[in-house]
Amino acid sequence: MISWWRVLVAVVIAVVLALVGAALLIFQRPAGRSTTVAVPAAAGTSHVLSGVKGYLFVSEVPGSHYGELAFASETGTAVSSRTFTGLHCTRVSTAAGRVLCLRESLDGALPTHQAVILDDQLHELHRFDVAGTPSRARISADGAIASWTVFVYGDSYLSVGFSTRTSVFDLRTAALIGSLETFRIIKDGHRYASPDVNFWGVTVAPDDTVFYATMSTKGHTYLVRGDLATRTLTTLTSNVECPSLSPDGSRIAFKKRVNEQGGRVPWRLYVLDLATLHQTPLAEQHSVDDQAVWLDNHTIAYSRPVVGTSTDNVWSTPADGSGTPSQLITGAASVAPLG
Repeated sequence: MISWWRVLVAVVIAVVLALVGAALLIFQRPAGRSTTVAVPAAAGTSHVLSGVKGYLFVSEVPGSHYGELAFASETGTAVSSRTFTGLHCTRVSTAAGRVLCLRESLDGALPTHQAVILDDQLHELHRFDVAGTPSRARISADGAIASWTVFVYGDSYLSVGFSTRTSVFDLRTAALIGSLETFRIIKDGHRYASPDVNFWGVTVAPDDTVFYATMSTKGHTYLVRGDLATRTLTTLTSNVECPSLSPDGSRIAFKKRVNEQGGRVPWRLYVLDLATLHQTPLAEQHSVDDQAVWLDNHTIAYSRPVVGTSTDNVWSTPADGSGTPSQLITGAASVAPLG
């Protein structure tokens, strides 16, 4: 006769093996695998973003819609109402009728993350499994190039020993660059290689070949100019993070490491003139850990956390350093202009 404890042990072993098997199936999925589909991104959702002049963003108003993708028409200088889409995103970017949504997926036994590209009716076009926690998302002005950054480990650019992976996808050719770490690096005029190199925060020029990003190595950050055709990266200047190219291609908004107020303000927003490399501090006095977005050639927007909460607000400020910041959207993050 089989004793009861042996039966219990056998049951426990079977359950453990089943869970391990499920986990292995998840982790064996290739990062960057693309699935092309043509179905609504959210059941029962039908929204048309084309023709809307306003903003697309991740809503962070506490409640059932927290983390949901929303859009709002612009009325004057602020947003008073929003339309929810039923689609949840961590980071979002949109341009020229294309939307990039970085999201968490709970389809399997363990949560995973995906980069999803949608059309202007939020119908899914491409889906990629990503090997990390979403951090940055950007689509080029003509909707041709999508890029995203994830934390492979660590969850903050202030973390010690964090690691990122940045990917670039060409929507025209369906070509995926899984990691910028495969590019040739030119630093200070010489070929450079180091196992601690990380990249994040891509922003693409109008020609869809040149781009800018942040490179981190040996405790320093650099603005790099990339070339998708030659797969090279060249350092331009130091202490530039999360660059965002202006619509006219002449300037870059970025966050600069300053460590002011005893470290309570680790970053400040600046604008860099690409022709002269002159830097202009913006009027925002608070620390901003975001990849700012240009609303036009004169104004940038960014999210800023509300202290003591899990909510952000979106602010805007003049790009020439003048004026004062103004609150644009309450309870929102990862804003992108529409129209």
